Amino acid sequence: MTLSQKQKQYLMEFFRILAVILIALALGFLITLLVSEEPVQAFKELLTGPLPKISWTEAGLKIRGINRFGNWLEDSITLILVGLAVAVVFRAKQFSLGAEGQIYLGALAAGIISLHTSAPAFIHITLALLAAAGAGFVWGLIPGILKAYVNADEIVSTLMLNVIAVQIYRLLLIQWLRNPDYGYIATDFFPETAVLPLVIPGTRVTIALFLTIIAVVATWFLMTRTPLGYEIRVVGDNLKFARYGGINTRRVIALSMAVSGILAGLAGAHLSMGILKQLTLNISFGIGFEGIVVALLARNDPKAVPLAGLFYGYLRTGAQIMERSSDVTREVVLIIQAIIIILITAERVLPLIQQWRMRRKLPQELSADHSEAAHVA
Repeated sequence: MTLSQKQKQYLMEFFRILAVILIALALGFLITLLVSEEPVQAFKELLTGPLPKISWTEAGLKIRGINRFGNWLEDSITLILVGLAVAVVFRAKQFSLGAEGQIYLGALAAGIISLHTSAPAFIHITLALLAAAGAGFVWGLIPGILKAYVNADEIVSTLMLNVIAVQIYRLLLIQWLRNPDYGYIATDFFPETAVLPLVIPGTRVTIALFLTIIAVVATWFLMTRTPLGYEIRVVGDNLKFARYGGINTRRVIALSMAVSGILAGLAGAHLSMGILKQLTLNISFGIGFEGIVVALLARNDPKAVPLAGLFYGYLRTGAQIMERSSDVTREVVLIIQAIIIILITAERVLPLIQQWRMRRKLPQELSADHSEAAHVA
């Protein structure tokens, strides 16, 4: 049985990614070897820390470390939602960095609805999620309109809007929403009707797990089976061609950023309604920017984002466990994590750079051939 050309390409791609991961892990272990008195045990915590420990005893099956497993899934849910948000806008070739601000405002909108409305659980949670999605949509639409209609640089506008969003969040939290009786800046805990129900006891894994699966399927369907998704892909592939083809590129650019904001806003709702169950001063810790890594690992493909999010979430959780359970300091753990991500991301970026160089080289070769033919004639 012979493999087709496409199957061979997939196989080569798999082995190339596997080789890069192994090289990255080897470099990480080398650094651990230099700084730790027990490097094997320390690195084992990085690689196996997030997994539950299953054993058989006289009393039967015993599972330990379920909270570590839960931490991995909790982190991955947020990363997948933010990775989807970034993937949508990157697919339109708009380098938006606004997910962080959209997370904060999504959490804020969900918190306000959770604390200041009263309804049965299903309605309460639905309203809070819709508010978070709406806040993200609006905050994503603003830089989209600025880019589409006044050609404002999306990197600058989204970074500035992040600052504004965080300060709005903190202003409302400190001046209006916080409970002054607490010894830290935070709201009251949300009522039970506004808290996402747990699905794995002993963890903070909630129904957001299923909502994330729905978000992945919905994003894939949007990008591959709808007119808007087609327009986003065409605009991302060739803006001039899209204009000549009659696509309203301004509308597409604005909507791609707005749709991205919906997903980031839902990530904020997950943090506030599922993880913390209240609003605190720092709710994101820069996870909006880490969604960029997830999107790059997935090559902006919604189908690949869950795998990339789970991998990156596993690495983040393993790094935290390694820091707590060994003599490796936080700074060294972050260096190891960064090296692994840089190498893997670089492996994913390299084919994109090669494609870009080929596209630039092809017109030059055609021009040279044309000139040579004209000279011979």
